[in-house]
Amino acid sequence: MSKGKTENNHEARRCWMGVLARASVDDLEQHWMREGEGVDYAFLRPPETGLVMTQGRADGTGQRFNLGEMTVTRCAVRLSDGMIGHAYVKGRDRRHAELAAAFDALLQTSSAGEDIQARVIRPLADKFDRAREARSRKAAATKVDFYTMVRGEDTA
Repeated sequence: MSKGKTENNHEARRCWMGVLARASVDDLEQHWMREGEGVDYAFLRPPETGLVMTQGRADGTGQRFNLGEMTVTRCAVRLSDGMIGHAYVKGRDRRHAELAAAFDALLQTSSAGEDIQARVIRPLADKFDRAREARSRKAAATKVDFYTMVRGEDTA
């Protein structure tokens, strides 16, 4: 496999794993009932909850600092065809991590990956984009422009 194709696969997987991690467990359950019917998987690592240290950067680009700990749940599954899926999701929802890992494994298969990409990942990503745009419009509506007036006695 060429380096470019590997990088594209890596980027695509990074994107869908982000979508799966941000999705609600209810959305994933609905999609799983349609897409995951008859899919068998076994746990390589059952869902388990722990803490990770999150980092920030001064001014967004400066020196790193430890911001605080965040609760995450991780899971790894193996499909009956041998494909392995992983997931890390924020919070303590074990079912969310399980479904995200199962979808990750399915998305890596050549037979179902494109279909699931079109029927699950893209609609969820579009939903997130619409929600982000709505938040941006709401925030923009509250924008206040401050300006300074020069007083006559301040000019020298």
